[in-house]
Amino acid sequence: MELLLPPSPANSTPLTTLGFLERAATAYGDSPSVVYNNVSYTWSQTHRRCLQMASSLNSLGIQRGQVVSVVAPNLPSMYELQFAVPMSGAVLNNINTRLDAKTLSILLRHSESRLVFVDHQSSSLVLEAISHFPRNTKVPILVLIDDDDSSRNPSTSFEFLDHYEGILEDGDPTFKWVRPKSELDPMVLNYTSGTTSNPKGVVISHRGAFIATINTLIDWPINNQPVYLWTLPMFHANGWGLPWGMAAVGGTNICLRKIDASHIYRLIRQHGVTHMCGAPIVLNMLSNSAQLEPLDHPVQILTAGAPPPAPVLARTEAMGFVVSHGYGLTETGGIVVSCAWKKKWNELPLVERARLKSRQGVRSVAFTEADVVDAETGESVKRDGQTLGEVVLRGGCVMSGYLKDPEGTSRSLRENGWFYTGDVGVMHPDGYLEIKDRSKDVIISGGENISTPEVESVLYSHPAVNEAAVVAKPDEFWGETPCAFVSLKKINGLNGKPSEKEIIDYCRDRLPHYMVPKTVVFEEELPKTSTGKVQKYLLREFAKALSRVS
Repeated sequence: MELLLPPSPANSTPLTTLGFLERAATAYGDSPSVVYNNVSYTWSQTHRRCLQMASSLNSLGIQRGQVVSVVAPNLPSMYELQFAVPMSGAVLNNINTRLDAKTLSILLRHSESRLVFVDHQSSSLVLEAISHFPRNTKVPILVLIDDDDSSRNPSTSFEFLDHYEGILEDGDPTFKWVRPKSELDPMVLNYTSGTTSNPKGVVISHRGAFIATINTLIDWPINNQPVYLWTLPMFHANGWGLPWGMAAVGGTNICLRKIDASHIYRLIRQHGVTHMCGAPIVLNMLSNSAQLEPLDHPVQILTAGAPPPAPVLARTEAMGFVVSHGYGLTETGGIVVSCAWKKKWNELPLVERARLKSRQGVRSVAFTEADVVDAETGESVKRDGQTLGEVVLRGGCVMSGYLKDPEGTSRSLRENGWFYTGDVGVMHPDGYLEIKDRSKDVIISGGENISTPEVESVLYSHPAVNEAAVVAKPDEFWGETPCAFVSLKKINGLNGKPSEKEIIDYCRDRLPHYMVPKTVVFEEELPKTSTGKVQKYLLREFAKALSRVS
């Protein structure tokens, strides 16, 4: 007997995360939704404010499918716009606040943004970006975001249509938000962080955002009504789906303008924070201050990006953080591979636990497949933890494609159904995936492949090293050799600054000789993206220049 039946209107409504806000207003209406300094809203208030803003956007002429951009840190308005913009039918485009004016100008023109919400601290940056528009090019409407009335800048206000609250107040709180016609309709446009190349516009659908969010909620996991601290920029892959995820579980969002270790610890204690996210650089910052005491309650922290060095993981957990490690890309809308933790691993020594936790892990529950394949044959590599291959993914939250870039889309989204990430990894015998490097970051020295995270992990274990990054330096004899860039801790009592030779000798005692850096460059701070990823492409250029000089 066949049970095949045509779809009905009751089960064919497009998936979207926007409905999470309606549910939160019903289930958690009187519970706190967003807290920032002296500002606090409940879920019913946040729901009302998002409907008002969506209504106002429609009144301003913003139509379905048009792009609305935001240049702002983790403020209450930034949180509201994650809902309000797509609820108007528009496509949300969060923009990195640390971009230079020329790059920002390129992104605004590439996305054909119709309106830009601008934090007052970024107003001069955005105005400069607009000045780079070619003559006779239509410029977007600008709306200014203030922390409060006292922060308004009269010299720039005339350039803006209005302030955020003024636009919001004009909106209809009974507005019927614009539902997607199809769950494959575009919902957000995110530009990649540019760690390896120029930023690319990643289009994520309503379905993709929904699956990415559910992935994180189940896989972390997150119970109802957590207290979430926004140490991860919302403009980075929509905060890994957690703006919508916090609505789904009725959480409290603790917003903060910038990352500061002492401020983070103060907010954790003040609000009873239970969860937070961040790149490994955030873990390093939280665990590297001698003035900070261990937490008085455990805090779950999810990290992703480059593999966190084992010494950093060990120090972070010693402070009272419970670290979970995952892997995702802008192109997947959030975390899609996570290091699913086994209870028996808790009995292992700290160093071994850190080593296991630094692996990216297995596919998340709502994702389809993750594998490591030979780049030429497409066949799965041996599960021996040693054979390198390219990490490939497929699942419902993978991007629809790169905006206006069919060639880039076809290179990444192959006809065989896989998304080719450009990341190099291995598959362990237990089925856990481990990223070894970006394909551009692997160093080939004398025919040997060198995984830069392995060298960086040793550098991080040096007591004087604060940050470390390793890239290839061209070499006439070996082809390439490892070049280390390090910044040092500012701690009283250290017996002077270590020399280049001392750092190299330290590595030589702990690594195979072919992996030891041949050059060490000391920097005050390593160049990073806004999400804490070291911009290795800049370091590679510097290493090439060093090679030419030598």
